[in-house]
Amino acid sequence: MKTSRSPDLSVNLGGVPMKNPVAVASGTFGYGREYAQLLDISRLGAVTVKGLRMAPHAGNPLPRHAEVRGGMVNAVGLQGVGVEAFIQNDLPFLREKNVPVIVNIWGTSGDEYAAVAERLDGVDGVSALEINISCPNVKEGGASFGARVETAAALVQKIRARVKLPLIPKLAPNVPDIKPFARAMEDAGADAVSLINTIPAMVINIETRRPVLANRAGGLSGPAIHPVAVKLVYDAAQAVKIPILAMGGVMEARDAVEFMVAGAAAVAVGTANFIDPRTALRVVDGIAEYMRRHGFASAKELTGSVVPP
Repeated sequence: MKTSRSPDLSVNLGGVPMKNPVAVASGTFGYGREYAQLLDISRLGAVTVKGLRMAPHAGNPLPRHAEVRGGMVNAVGLQGVGVEAFIQNDLPFLREKNVPVIVNIWGTSGDEYAAVAERLDGVDGVSALEINISCPNVKEGGASFGARVETAAALVQKIRARVKLPLIPKLAPNVPDIKPFARAMEDAGADAVSLINTIPAMVINIETRRPVLANRAGGLSGPAIHPVAVKLVYDAAQAVKIPILAMGGVMEARDAVEFMVAGAAAVAVGTANFIDPRTALRVVDGIAEYMRRHGFASAKELTGSVVPP
């Protein structure tokens, strides 16, 4: 049923009030300032900043990006400025934009994850922590914590015991079954989960017969992984009551709507930011238009509205 009334786009992502259900994904939007001349950041539902550990991290050697059919393979390796530099130099800018800031954190040990979380807890302008336990592009940390349910849960429990901020573990796609991981995060005290991270991938130059990336392998993102992400979001939504932040190949509004119908409370635009920096705002407008066209009064009604075959 089509309606002319403006739908209510607001959602709550595990304790993070968002004016609309569209965020930007970590690693694709810098620390916000990099995109400020290209779009109105204050219109976003949330900004998720590049991954931070305690100290600055240089990431992997170049080259670390390769464009492929249907997306991109990257092995940036969680390059970041470090938590102190972010608090001093980048967070004041984001506070001025009146937008929730989700800080992606990582470490090479459980203690480092917890230390980063503690340093950010209570800092004005930080709305939530996305715990990166699934990055395939670093040799230490990242995926080593998210490959097993037990280690992932223990890490979230350790952080939960030390901080009050909402916690959003970021789950890996390359596991046999996403449901026990999602349930373990909920049981460990997570306020929401985000999924999916990139899919392990590799690109070879057939003329030189050498890997294109200096790191050899990387993570595939973009529209090619979207149907995989939709399935995993749907599965996770059947297993938990906490909200889901969905990502993976959101190029236009229909991709975001598909995630929400599958069970996501909110979505994040990632690879598309490199193609058209205004993608997230187009997605916001497109979700509103879809809701008017189908008679949804609020974004909350859209979440999990999939109709059985």
